[in-house]
Amino acid sequence: MRRKNLWTPLFSPLRRRFPSISPNSSLNISSPNILSSRCSSTTQYGASWSTSNDFLGNLKFSLKLCTLQSAEQVPVRCWSCKASAQTMPFLVCDSCRSVQPVDPSVDYFQIFGLEKKYELEDANLEGKYKDWQKKLHPDLFHSKSEEEKEYAAEQSARVIDAYRTLSKPLARAIYVLKLEGVDVDEEQTISDISFLAEIMEMREGVEEAATSEALLQIQSQAQEKLKHWSQSFSNAFQNWKFEEAVTSIQRMTYYTRVNDEIMKKL
Repeated sequence: MRRKNLWTPLFSPLRRRFPSISPNSSLNISSPNILSSRCSSTTQYGASWSTSNDFLGNLKFSLKLCTLQSAEQVPVRCWSCKASAQTMPFLVCDSCRSVQPVDPSVDYFQIFGLEKKYELEDANLEGKYKDWQKKLHPDLFHSKSEEEKEYAAEQSARVIDAYRTLSKPLARAIYVLKLEGVDVDEEQTISDISFLAEIMEMREGVEEAATSEALLQIQSQAQEKLKHWSQSFSNAFQNWKFEEAVTSIQRMTYYTRVNDEIMKKL
């Protein structure tokens, strides 16, 4: 985590020129100003970060630029009819309607055709989820081969997990950090005494609440705090301040648990 933060000031000039670049990434650049994530038959440029320590133990950073000769990208084809993929992500073949094997390189945002970011404005996530389930639900493939039944079950389960992850602020925050190579320990101890006292008071209030009105009042407070830390995470993530982003997630975790306890009693 500490090493990732040290990258931020050194990395800023390059990110301003190439917005999609990130530390620990290897990039293909098809022109001086345009990033390309796919191979082509033309010459491309590569950029990669490397780190080392000097004799004092201080981190040193270097950016290696090189010219890459890439072959033509191999087209994705349907396992059943061998037709080339017409749309991405390639979960179902447009030609024969066969469900395709799970591709782990396709992330949850790509499944729903969303930009890879924390804030989801007017994403119609539920509608896109239902559209996929109409195509992938295992019950639709009871007469198909065992192979395709297995593909349908795996794809459907992955779409469900993607929907549940992206539809909840806390799970979505953890996921977008994971895509950046940052793993979050939700169980890490928090040493902020005043914060822990506030959470304890909320939980005691939930246990002692005798009416729905009392629970709803505590829930309103928890949701307001959750909204605050969600915005704090969004700001930190956009500015590559990953330590602050993790701190926000830890706070979001506690308020989410309070909200879950309230929902069980309502």
